[in-house]
Amino acid sequence: MSTGKIGVTSENLFPIIKKFLYSDHDIFLREIVSNAVDATQKLKALASRGEYNGDVSDAGVRVRLDKDAGTITVSDSGIGMTAEEVEKYINQIAFSGANEFLEKYKNDVNAIIGHFGLGFYSSFMVSSKVEIITRSWQEGAQAVKWSCEGNPEYSLEDASRDEVGTDIIMHINSESEEFLEEHKISEILEKYCKFLPVPVVFGKKKTWKEGKEVETDEDNQINETHPAWTRKPADLKDEDYLTFYRRLYPMADDPLFHIHLNVDYPFNLTGILYFPKIKNNLEVQKNKIQLYSNQVFVTDSVEGIVPEFLTLLHGVLDSPDIPLNVSRSYLQSDSNVKKISSHISKKVSDRLSQLYKDNRTDFEKKWDDLKVFIEYGMLTDEKFYERSESFFLLKNTEGKYFTLEEYGKLIGENQTDKDKNLICLYTNHAEEQYTFVEAARAKGYDVLVMDDILATPMINKLEQKKENQRFVRVDSDVVEHLIRKDDTSVKELSWEEKQELSPLFQGLTPENGGVSYIVDFKTLGENGSPMVITRSEWMRRMKDMSQFQGGMNFYGDLPESLNLVVNTDHPLVKKVLKQKDKELGESLKGLTSDLDVRKQELKALEESGKGKKDEEVPQADKERIEILNKEISGLEEQKRDQLKEFGRNNKLAKQMVDLALLANGLLRGADLDRFVRRSVELIK
Repeated sequence: MSTGKIGVTSENLFPIIKKFLYSDHDIFLREIVSNAVDATQKLKALASRGEYNGDVSDAGVRVRLDKDAGTITVSDSGIGMTAEEVEKYINQIAFSGANEFLEKYKNDVNAIIGHFGLGFYSSFMVSSKVEIITRSWQEGAQAVKWSCEGNPEYSLEDASRDEVGTDIIMHINSESEEFLEEHKISEILEKYCKFLPVPVVFGKKKTWKEGKEVETDEDNQINETHPAWTRKPADLKDEDYLTFYRRLYPMADDPLFHIHLNVDYPFNLTGILYFPKIKNNLEVQKNKIQLYSNQVFVTDSVEGIVPEFLTLLHGVLDSPDIPLNVSRSYLQSDSNVKKISSHISKKVSDRLSQLYKDNRTDFEKKWDDLKVFIEYGMLTDEKFYERSESFFLLKNTEGKYFTLEEYGKLIGENQTDKDKNLICLYTNHAEEQYTFVEAARAKGYDVLVMDDILATPMINKLEQKKENQRFVRVDSDVVEHLIRKDDTSVKELSWEEKQELSPLFQGLTPENGGVSYIVDFKTLGENGSPMVITRSEWMRRMKDMSQFQGGMNFYGDLPESLNLVVNTDHPLVKKVLKQKDKELGESLKGLTSDLDVRKQELKALEESGKGKKDEEVPQADKERIEILNKEISGLEEQKRDQLKEFGRNNKLAKQMVDLALLANGLLRGADLDRFVRRSVELIK
């Protein structure tokens, strides 16, 4: 028996290992099992070359839990180690320059991982003592036992082991007793080891018998050694891909389709990516792609490692060129990872393009499930945008699909405005905006359906890319003004006339709900709606974009602003205006006359003071100007109050406003109840 010290004089090594080496302590089992798998594969390689004559047909790894003894044992039938190899690979973990390296990176332990093969030492994160019993494959080799209690002291002595291979015996410390629970070990093995390339056994399979769970004599192999991504696409059927997907995501809906990756130059990459059915929102878990290195699980947090939009995909990526034991920040800056990321993006767009070309009808059927993913890619990856333009589809209210080029040709003649802009009309809710949609279609316009969560940023992107092309929502203005064809305008009310009439209808709009209303007047024809509520395209877009972009919260915090458009051509509106003239005509005429007199006097005084310094203007004129401004303000307030009062008492005016609100889903609560009661009265 011999004793000695680990080949590192720094006393900082074990504290680093125990507390900081890995962010998740359960990774210790991944490291130990992965080492056991490597040792087993090496022995099989020796056997395949005729250098080892033993039987390797049943070579594998066993994990045993002994709760009473407080140990976890990982056993393999791999190449094992001689005493000299234990000294080299276990004791001398930090060859030349190790102490200097540890000192340099003591505050960045992720940089340590992988440089000196510290995977085995992760066992000390959970162990008060670790033992190795190992026998080398070399003929006549003596089995040895190595023991260490988590400090630089160790012992090494001869031992007995019938077969070649290695046992790692971890005596779990009091702080880590959770790892002595069977369900915990099963959970870790399922997470990290379920696709390792050699059999990994943990206990025996169980079955229900006479109302209780009992062990059988059959080994419980926890892994699938030849998962679908390691096999050739030619050897797999659609059902095989589907079965593998269900193994990965037991509770998920079946995917739309898949991409099988198999690259060996300029880097090694295999994997299968699946397109899930993405609901019309972005409440998607972005931890569905599982990253492996030689079938060893690395992470399922791939943001920053693959393009942002690809995090919506499901599946597996495996590359030996991705280091197993490194921090995510290292992964994100690794040149091979960047090449892999770019390659995957291209393969995805190539696959989508091929699906579109091979069977457009089937592609269109899948479009509503695909569009959020494709839009996300086009918004966040410029190269993906360029590759996707040819198969990006627009859907109209009739359920027909068009490429961007096809749609431009479809509406080019009828939906080009006076400034040569191509106007794409759209709805984000065909049912709620039914009246606006039908009004547009009645004029011969086509209307798109753009109702997913990324519609607004996607519209902005398309407008940036497509010169002289604009998207306008059907409820952003009255149909006559959605696409302005020429400069010839129908005679509208003057600004003064609009200002005078606005209070009549302004007082009829709801005063709660955080919505403000701007009253406008337009000539929309006798057959047009008496009143229409529209939403400013620009302001609505700014509010929508505030959900996605920082720095735009100003718009998101603004109150909702809507336009109440009054059709001055409609007989019912004309009737209300006649009633207003009849009831308020003399009073308003008198107020208007008084206002005109004061405004003329005010104008004359202001004209006389032009070009004069303040001290040159007579004090009497200053005082008179102040009095006139107050009187004018008071008279205008009287006019507004009279018009508001008239509007509030005019059932027909209130009914028309409420109908416009009802058509937009804006009439609620007590206002809706009063509308129903008033409707009954008007019907009687």
